Amino acid sequence: MTESEISDIIEKAWQDDVSFDAIEATTGLSEPEVISLMRRELKHSSFKMWRKRVSGRKTKHLKRD
Repeated sequence: MTESEISDIIEKAWQDDVSFDAIEATTGLSEPEVISLMRRELKHSSFKMWRKRVSGRKTKHLKRD
């Protein structure tokens, strides 16, 4: 995966209106794989902030009600 592709995935993961399902449809990465990529690529504090932000957010999880 190129730096550009990684950057694009990180950008999509931070956006509130882009679900994990949409990320998987465009990149082929499942939610756990996106989380793993974010953990690997972000600073620890940034990763924690991101996880807190997206955990339980309905717009990130289309299948959940």
